[in-house]
Amino acid sequence: MMFEVKIQDIVSEDYCFEKVRELRWTNGVHCPACNSHNVKKDGMRTSRQYYQCRECNKKFDDLTDTVFSNSKLPLKTWILCLYFMGLNLSNVQIAKELDINVKTAHYMTEKLRGEISEKKLIYSLMERLNVMKST
Repeated sequence: MMFEVKIQDIVSEDYCFEKVRELRWTNGVHCPACNSHNVKKDGMRTSRQYYQCRECNKKFDDLTDTVFSNSKLPLKTWILCLYFMGLNLSNVQIAKELDINVKTAHYMTEKLRGEISEKKLIYSLMERLNVMKST
């Protein structure tokens, strides 16, 4: 009898959001629109925290203005894709590991590569994932 463990069964969506919050808001939550730290929490849906700026009144969440925003895919799928990219897996291998089609894996890896230079959050996540990989 063979027992198979898939990494997506080990990593939770809650954990991924916790890490994104920890890495993104190192200097406290601030509004992406006006950069004000005068924000209030505006509820939590699933694992995602929502906020509202008290200065400009804009609403935002943990993923606003990140490579992960506006995606229908779960955050853990993006994080694991990034992890697998760090292991130098092909898009075909990533698709198989994440149970997604190859076109989706290609879209994700291209988007991540394209925005890596612009998003410090991605760099921080890669560093954290590399620490996970070495343990």
